[in-house]
Amino acid sequence: MKQTIVVNEALRLPRGKLAAQVAHAALDAFLRAPPEDRDAWLGEGMPKVVLAVFTPEALLDVARLAAEAGLPTALIRDAGRTVVAAGTPTCVGLGPAAADRIDAITRDLRLAQ
Repeated sequence: MKQTIVVNEALRLPRGKLAAQVAHAALDAFLRAPPEDRDAWLGEGMPKVVLAVFTPEALLDVARLAAEAGLPTALIRDAGRTVVAAGTPTCVGLGPAAADRIDAITRDLRLAQ
């Protein structure tokens, strides 16, 4: 079990803003997961990874593929109060779910910096 957050690095968000967006994605995706997957993930220590894409289109592709695969998926769009325009897709949370199911979508992505 794991959770993966994919961030749009092209936005070059300040660290605090990025942390907030990742937190939104992690919590929203968690709440979308079936209770048994949430419990299993919590029992395993909540493993997660943050990966990067470099275009909004790539982020939307990850969200679409994950949703089509039946993964808990949370596409986060900014409210537009600070750094980016309202509606800007900043990140997407996947899972918690079986690691191999998430890896099927994200295996070619690299770690976020």
